[in-house]
Amino acid sequence: MLSAVEQLAQSVKERRAILFVGAGVSMSVGLPSWQKLIEHMQNELGLHEDMIGAPEASYQAIAEYYRLKQGSLSHLRSWMDREWSVSREEVRRSAIHKLIVSLDFPIIYTTNYDRNLEVAFEIHSRPFVKVANAKDLPKATGEVTQIIKFHGDFDDDKSLVLAETDYFERLSFDSPLDVKFRADALGRTILFIGYSMSDMNIRLLLHRLWQTWRRSGYEKNRPKSFIFMSQPSIVQEAVLGRWGIDMLTEEADDPEDALLAFLNELKDRVGRPDGA
Repeated sequence: MLSAVEQLAQSVKERRAILFVGAGVSMSVGLPSWQKLIEHMQNELGLHEDMIGAPEASYQAIAEYYRLKQGSLSHLRSWMDREWSVSREEVRRSAIHKLIVSLDFPIIYTTNYDRNLEVAFEIHSRPFVKVANAKDLPKATGEVTQIIKFHGDFDDDKSLVLAETDYFERLSFDSPLDVKFRADALGRTILFIGYSMSDMNIRLLLHRLWQTWRRSGYEKNRPKSFIFMSQPSIVQEAVLGRWGIDMLTEEADDPEDALLAFLNELKDRVGRPDGA
């Protein structure tokens, strides 16, 4: 019987796998953490420093307060666009981004707002199409890799899922990108990388995907999905396993090194050359 990594590699080789990319991948090329965003909003709004780390002080809640006080998120979006950008050379040096390109996933979803994935495809001369909103959907064909900006893109302020209201509205999962994800995901393997799985929006999405299969009566026919985490967690392994998602880990002191080792192993098993 094939191991979990071997099953994943087989799906990637047959181009039946979707990659779902989280913040950990962008942080590997130097982008700031969500904590930096919280601190910036705190300073700009004049909030007391005691709020940092308080249970009610999630970046979504503070962003919602920011929008109420400032009238819009446009200034915050502009700051994020400046601060959450890295040079093309930094992306070029990123072994993780190079591996993502070379693994040749037909569809990549990301909750990151930055352009690093698009830049990586440009640098390595691989065609792609970016989908950030409903008007981009007709461009998404099977001919080139689709990069789906699931929580929006800096090029379109209205597409950003950043404040608490944005997240609540997405919890209905009836936006055009949600409909597309359900259609893409139902018959394919999904690999999640760069996530701590603390994002309730993503967790609810996975739960509802599991529910869809369970209610269909054909749950045993569902393709396997996987999440890579740099540290094992018996809690997450049990909960995600219940939803049909296998946890994969790699021993390393640094999360970035762990992800790099995992992607290298996956590429070796897939047997895909760098330029494929």
